[in-house]
Amino acid sequence: MTKEWLGGTTIFAEMSALAVRTGAINLGQGFPDTDGPESVREAAVRALRDGRGNQYPPGPGVPELRTAVAEHQQRRYGLTYDPGTEVLVTAGATEAIAAALLALVDTGDEVIALEPYYDSYAACVGMAGGTRVPVTLRPRDGAYHLDLDELRAAVTGRTRLILLNTPHNPTGTVLGREELTAIAELAVERDLLVVTDEVYEHLVFDGEHIPIATLPGMRERTLTISSAGKTFSFTGWKVGWVTGPPELVTAVRSAKQFLTYVASGPFQYAIAEALRLPDSYFEGVRADLRAKRDVLSAGLSAAGFDVYRPAGTYFVTTDIRPLGESDGFTFCRNLPARCGVVAVPNAVFYDHQKEGAPFVRFAFCKSQSVLEEAAGRLRESFAVR
Repeated sequence: MTKEWLGGTTIFAEMSALAVRTGAINLGQGFPDTDGPESVREAAVRALRDGRGNQYPPGPGVPELRTAVAEHQQRRYGLTYDPGTEVLVTAGATEAIAAALLALVDTGDEVIALEPYYDSYAACVGMAGGTRVPVTLRPRDGAYHLDLDELRAAVTGRTRLILLNTPHNPTGTVLGREELTAIAELAVERDLLVVTDEVYEHLVFDGEHIPIATLPGMRERTLTISSAGKTFSFTGWKVGWVTGPPELVTAVRSAKQFLTYVASGPFQYAIAEALRLPDSYFEGVRADLRAKRDVLSAGLSAAGFDVYRPAGTYFVTTDIRPLGESDGFTFCRNLPARCGVVAVPNAVFYDHQKEGAPFVRFAFCKSQSVLEEAAGRLRESFAVR
């Protein structure tokens, strides 16, 4: 049986292998090159030594983390969740997305996703037997924008849910209150579920992150997904979570138990402590990444790329056409040999690959010195002298 979401390695694996083979700076895959807070790492070590989580943790997640997630949602957004019935710990956000779609989507159901989108979305919709319906974010005036009329037109009698992502990977778009309100009104009007991927919730540089679950009529129909990897720079720990009404969370748990069952035992205790770090930590992460965004964006602009300055996440999308290029795949495969930098072609995030063909994504979750070196190499290779 052939499936479009089977059959080979991902573009991230290909580009990372290319980085290793050529010794290039890897700005393709979104993982930091330094660890997160020492206090959080030590909390994981302490849990290991104390024997907490070395055996199977509880299926829904350790109580300490579920409570910390609920406290975080209340403190940051005024959302109240019962840690016992409305919070589920997962093996990262990727498992949360998979379990949510497997639980909620039946064969033939349509799932609307904002294109370009994280590649696991397509695989998970396919595994659930659903049909994905892309609504394309398009670049204009230096940023990507959602066409609300196009979104409304995409809803049919077969639409089951909207798969939302804000802050948005790969474009860096942060949906504003007006857009989210329109999406919420559409969901209520057409009785749709919303699964919202908010893993970059703390990485917003312009504007603010507004969970759609806070809007009228949405808490009871929304599953919110987030994780620790992006905020705390421990991507290898794979600690994510789902919050939502009991009946939806229970459905996700039913699917999750046949995926990983449980995972990341000692790390769950550490992330419980991480979520209780003072606001100054989150502000510091945001300020640090904002500065790194500006360094890389300036370097890319100086090299001749058109740069879409991200309002959030730690990725920046560029247009390669000003460089005389139009095929992102060819460009990215040649880039390491040309100047010693690795990027990812945005076309992999599209159903309509022609829409994404001339766009390339760079990650800036690296040290300042690495970004400055990468920017210098790009300028040297591409800038008009």
